[in-house]
Amino acid sequence: MMPKPRADIAPNSIEYETLPLVKPTGFREYDARWWFGIPGSEKPPELNLLGAEALGLGMATLFHELGVTPKVVTGHDFRSISLPIKNALKLGLVAGGCEVLDIGLALSPMVYWSQFELEADCCAMVTASHNENGWTGVKMGANKPLTFGPDEMGRLKEIVLNGDFQPRAGGGAFRVDGMREKYIASLSEGISLKRKIKVIAACGNGTAGAFAPDALRAMGAEVIEMDCDLDNTFPKYNPNPEDSKMLHEMAKAVKETGADVALGFDGDGDRCGVVDNTGDEIFADKIGLMLARDLSKVHPGANFVVDVKSTGLYKTDPVLKENGSSVDYYKTGHSYIKRRTTDLGALAGFEKSGHFFFRPPIGLGYDDGIVAAGAILQMLDRNPDKTMADLKGELGIAYTSLTMSPHCDDELKYAVVDKMVAEYEGMAGKEILGRKVADVNTVNGARVTLDDGSWVLVRASSNKPELVVVVESLQSDEDMRDLFHKEVKPRLGKHEEVGAYNQEV
Repeated sequence: MMPKPRADIAPNSIEYETLPLVKPTGFREYDARWWFGIPGSEKPPELNLLGAEALGLGMATLFHELGVTPKVVTGHDFRSISLPIKNALKLGLVAGGCEVLDIGLALSPMVYWSQFELEADCCAMVTASHNENGWTGVKMGANKPLTFGPDEMGRLKEIVLNGDFQPRAGGGAFRVDGMREKYIASLSEGISLKRKIKVIAACGNGTAGAFAPDALRAMGAEVIEMDCDLDNTFPKYNPNPEDSKMLHEMAKAVKETGADVALGFDGDGDRCGVVDNTGDEIFADKIGLMLARDLSKVHPGANFVVDVKSTGLYKTDPVLKENGSSVDYYKTGHSYIKRRTTDLGALAGFEKSGHFFFRPPIGLGYDDGIVAAGAILQMLDRNPDKTMADLKGELGIAYTSLTMSPHCDDELKYAVVDKMVAEYEGMAGKEILGRKVADVNTVNGARVTLDDGSWVLVRASSNKPELVVVVESLQSDEDMRDLFHKEVKPRLGKHEEVGAYNQEV
């Protein structure tokens, strides 16, 4: 019988080799992330292999509790620790009576796609997504195309930490070959570019390098590969298309090659970042607006969902209004936007982080960075006389910051955000940098909109010990920086729990 997991087990001990280590904070709002560790790291691990096995048994227990067929597609990303963690997870799933279909090295969206292809209710993808080396995690679901939300994650946490496991007979693990080729073929199905488009595929030496270049070529694009060789040390930059270092490298490559667009993919391929033909970085929320404008012409009356970090330009866009499209702002997080898009029957959902969710006839409802890349190429194909920069220039003007994340311990971050929400709610009608507070949206932290349409956002990260800060000015780049340096940063700085930022404007 699997012992009840503990959170206080140290490496190089008999307990570490005989008992499951599972730190409670690894159960996030909609997936799981733990620090597993890398050689030379002083940070103690939050999960061991027996903990991963316990997690698998807990997932199997929950799948049966939910009443779904316990048939699970699993895969892993290209990290040194992902394969052994997946194998441990499989042991737990099998012990819990699941039929496990292992598709091998995969992107998260490839696992989601395989649920449809293999007629499986459940999925378990071992990935730390865009987190740095040393992190691991699992994205999971039991109702395709959706993944777990807070209710399911809360129940899973309860089962695992309390040791409420229900072992069952009848489980088994099976290897499924050939899914990479089938998945790539599915990505290009129905796409045949008429326009010659030169594309940089930037993969940060992560898993997408084994998939994205071939898929883009199958769509008809001319592909220039950038850091597509698999290297789980991520030697140049972390594969995160929201990270300034990766975006700067993409911009440099565009200028050197004369490419029409650079498309960057994160570590598990469910996100896409964009740099235009001039080398300008276009944040994904504005790419979403460009796509929404284009798709609303093809699908009049189509509705869209965006996250609270996204530009306010959606509300005022004349093309969307003319085509009868509405836009719903909702909680940040791939699971939240995925579910909201499905619940509202929207054509697509967009997140500033680079998650794009397309429902039929474009996609199957989950986030896939390569499907998003295909939609971007098709947008260019439908506008043969325009560049990416031209399409961006047709949007309203807004000066939006990078996503900035100050450190804040998982155990403390939600309390800090609650205090910030209370502060901002108390400022209704008061002024920030000479403008009145017009609205405080608290669906996910505090998004504070000023009377000129500019806004600031503070929320807790769903997957790391961090807060998330975004600001947008409708006045100027300087004002955008002031909103951060003169408003949000000083206000957060009053809280000693808040540490250094990963990047600043």
